[in-house]
Amino acid sequence: MRYVVILVLVAIVTALFTALVFLYRDRGHGNRVVTALAIRVLLSMGLIAFLVLSYRMGWISPGGL
Repeated sequence: MRYVVILVLVAIVTALFTALVFLYRDRGHGNRVVTALAIRVLLSMGLIAFLVLSYRMGWISPGGL
């Protein structure tokens, strides 16, 4: 469980830095920045939903993963 959460957090940070790179390269033209940020938001929402579901199913406890 811990490794899944860490992997998704790394993917979120990677999407954020990818958006930053696209922001500098595209200079305001194109939709790659918006796409990268949308992926980041979807990953964040998915992680929160996964953590809530895991808590409800009893896979994780309030004290840790």
